[in-house]
Amino acid sequence: MYTFIGAIVALILGFVFYGKFIERFFGADDANPTPAIKKADGVDFSPMPTWKVFTIQFLNIAGLGPIFGAILGAMYGPMWKKTVKLTTQSRN
Repeated sequence: MYTFIGAIVALILGFVFYGKFIERFFGADDANPTPAIKKADGVDFSPMPTWKVFTIQFLNIAGLGPIFGAILGAMYGPMWKKTVKLTTQSRN
């Protein structure tokens, strides 16, 4: 449980301090328009509402989990079984 709480604290601190560093380094300014506004053509560059941007990000993350998990299970599942089998045999 200490590891979990430490990881959450590290993520929050990283979010705060790294965000401030990036803001100062790249000079983020709300007055600068984004390419979606600057180059709006209705095809490749089109502004979206904030809620839609975060919905797309969430769906990308949520959609990758089941695919990536199945691939890792297929890749490392048999190897894990062999590793456990070899370690249990060496104990006897």
